[in-house]
Amino acid sequence: MIALDRHPSGRHFLQIPGPTNVPERVLRAIDRPTIDHRGPEFGELGKAVIAGMKRVFATQADVVIYPASGTGAWEAALVNTLSPGDRVLMAETGQFAALWRRLAERLSLVVDFIPGDWRRGVDAGEVEARLRADAAHAIKAVCVVHNETSTGVTSRIPPVRAALDRAVHPALLMVDTISSLASIDYRHDEWGVDVTVGGSQKGLMLPPGLSFNAISAKALAASQSSKLPRSYWDWKEMLAVNAKGYFPYTPATNLLYGLAEALDMLSEEGLPAVFARHDRLAEAARRAARAWGLEILCADPAEYSSTLTALVMPEGHDADAFRRVVLDRFDMSLGQGLGKVAGRVFRIGHLGWFNDLMLCGTLAGVEMGLAAAGVPHRRGGVDAAMAYLAEAKAATLPRAA
Repeated sequence: MIALDRHPSGRHFLQIPGPTNVPERVLRAIDRPTIDHRGPEFGELGKAVIAGMKRVFATQADVVIYPASGTGAWEAALVNTLSPGDRVLMAETGQFAALWRRLAERLSLVVDFIPGDWRRGVDAGEVEARLRADAAHAIKAVCVVHNETSTGVTSRIPPVRAALDRAVHPALLMVDTISSLASIDYRHDEWGVDVTVGGSQKGLMLPPGLSFNAISAKALAASQSSKLPRSYWDWKEMLAVNAKGYFPYTPATNLLYGLAEALDMLSEEGLPAVFARHDRLAEAARRAARAWGLEILCADPAEYSSTLTALVMPEGHDADAFRRVVLDRFDMSLGQGLGKVAGRVFRIGHLGWFNDLMLCGTLAGVEMGLAAAGVPHRRGGVDAAMAYLAEAKAATLPRAA
């Protein structure tokens, strides 16, 4: 007897918070013959994607693109600006903040780690206190995660910048935007960020494989005296040839085709509309969660993420067992709990190439999965989300004459 769901029809619902669904337009752009990465056609492509990424970062500063995951961009930010034994200040907002810390320590940096409960963002007041206590200015960088992918908490960057300014401290400000870039409002120049880290596989709607550094003039100056070893990640090598659209080594040409198409899509929709769409879908997901009676992991509504929602399982129920039921029954992948919240939470990704109907399908899968897995909940989450989406959509339509 053949198992009914062994070969399910229809598309798989990939609702983890990255990698995200890749649009057909981007897939078709990637599916082109590779060109000479030293030829004039590539130079035009390179200049176009660098200019486009500057618009996404909201910066006039230099942006470099690496053929790497976001972890590579983390490392590039540190090795280009710091020296062995330098102190850096980091905040424990979740798993990815913890991983960035581990990477820093492996690079022989000394990390002052502000402890956290994984339910709140960066405490700007604590950052200011730590910097004021550092009269010798031994702390060379403050590194924060803008949107913590493991928890669904978005830290507010302007208050962190203000904390550095009030403390009159010269540390660099570095921000990880891997799960917020091109999805949540972010302003590298206006917010006074020195190095912003990004990745391709989330809001930029690409497969994994590209990462980014946006670099302030202050960070670039720091790179002239930093002593951590670097070669592949060297900004100087990249910037020397980026001006003409080229790379110091073989680039990921086909992913750059896809990036150019994704940037066109973002431009066509307009970044303010992209941010508003993510805000709307996130609020609908949270209304569904409240209707189900499930707790949102993020404790402060002012820090709710617009790219994912992490939900706490009722006591005595395992999040991973629930996720397996959803995958087996409905062919949908939800994000697992990571690190300290492993088995306790599941994450709904609602970012990138995503719209109202895709969210409704996602929430329907979650609600059916809760019932199938025997997880205590109230029905009506999908109805609550649909009611909000209809109301929000109606509010944007012109009034009848």
